[in-house]
Amino acid sequence: MSVDSEVFGKLMAVIGDEDTCVGFLLGGIGEVNENREANFMVVERDTTVAQIEACFKNFLARPDIAIILINQMYADMIRSTVDAHILPVPTVVEIPSKQQPYDASKDSILKRAHQGILKPPEKRR
Repeated sequence: MSVDSEVFGKLMAVIGDEDTCVGFLLGGIGEVNENREANFMVVERDTTVAQIEACFKNFLARPDIAIILINQMYADMIRSTVDAHILPVPTVVEIPSKQQPYDASKDSILKRAHQGILKPPEKRR
């Protein structure tokens, strides 16, 4: 368990290709909880869209995950599910991969920001 997860109690999760996951795991975000559930999913050639979506929904439901990083190419595969998540936590961050560059026009957070759904909190007097 990483020091930050012990102190703050929240984790980052990753859904990505092997290079993306390995990079984040080397950075120290890897975690396996008491139920033997990992906070990462390596998407391979034979991984189905249903498996990606099930993993994403599992990460959304886990109370110990605060941020979900997902390669944008896999977010595109489950776009309706990603776009349906509008809660601030866990925050879903779409990231580029080696196979596909980042496209800001597809990012669910940026789309909501442009539509005015994400508004800064009002200042109290």
